[in-house]
Amino acid sequence: MVAGSQKGLMLPPGLAFVSVSERAWQRAEEAGLPHFYFDFRKERQALKKAQTNFTPAVSLILGLEEVLKLLREEGLENVFARHRRLAEATRAAVRALGLELYAKESPSDALTAVQAPPGIDGQAIYKHLRERYGLTAAGGQDRARGKIFRLAHLGYADTFDVITAISAVEMTLKELGHPVRLGQGVAAAQEVFLKEAK
Repeated sequence: MVAGSQKGLMLPPGLAFVSVSERAWQRAEEAGLPHFYFDFRKERQALKKAQTNFTPAVSLILGLEEVLKLLREEGLENVFARHRRLAEATRAAVRALGLELYAKESPSDALTAVQAPPGIDGQAIYKHLRERYGLTAAGGQDRARGKIFRLAHLGYADTFDVITAISAVEMTLKELGHPVRLGQGVAAAQEVFLKEAK
């Protein structure tokens, strides 16, 4: 199993986490292919001395220590519930704006991928969000490039991050020529949050 520091751990990219089974350790001992950075045997030896095989990203490791404290304090079940709530509010807002979700079934609670309205480039939407409103979003990749934009709600995010993002999306769509009634998506997200608070 492999994970990155930017995936749900509220950190910039730069750390990789690997879980290695006993069977995988046996295979690592037998591996004959050249491997320099991915030599788990050398890394295991360094770990026995409480060190790393290469110079670590010290600032990210210190940040990880703080992030893990936050996650422990909130509790994993609460973290998952928060992400679910943020995702539900974002999806309600998107639908209220007359937009469609990209995922037809079981969208992830990590982010919401939204189909760009007809005639508007999804890349233009996320670039406008960043350049005009300072909001970081992402466009589509590969065959979804230009067709979608993505709003993340994973990690260090909460209620007003979603409300702010939806507000910026509404304004962006209006400025790019898509008919939007300002506040409609925000209101839908707020309704979800108020319902969840009861």
